[in-house]
Amino acid sequence: MTALISFDIDGTLEVGHPPGCITMAMVRSAQDAGCIVGSCSDRPVSDQRRIWREYDIAPDFVTLKHQLEQVAVRFTQANPRTHVGDTDADRHAAQSVGFDYLLPEAYLEVIIGD
Repeated sequence: MTALISFDIDGTLEVGHPPGCITMAMVRSAQDAGCIVGSCSDRPVSDQRRIWREYDIAPDFVTLKHQLEQVAVRFTQANPRTHVGDTDADRHAAQSVGFDYLLPEAYLEVIIGD
């Protein structure tokens, strides 16, 4: 199975406002390893796409947080499906559509192996 990782931006990715602890290089590494990667944020989709372009990463999806269910429907075969974010709204969005939820710091622990 292919893992799917959805990233919030603000408070999660280094490019967010406030910046988070997950670097764009880490996101690229996940995609290079074969993960389905994209963003799910409160930011407008056009803003999310601009960020991905600036870092020369072609996301597999870009959506608004309240539309994460569309990602679940589009990638039904992906397993696990995880949303990484820093707020209760992220947790709720993820869990309401059957995604696992990780805080950014927990994601780092998973990929670094601490």
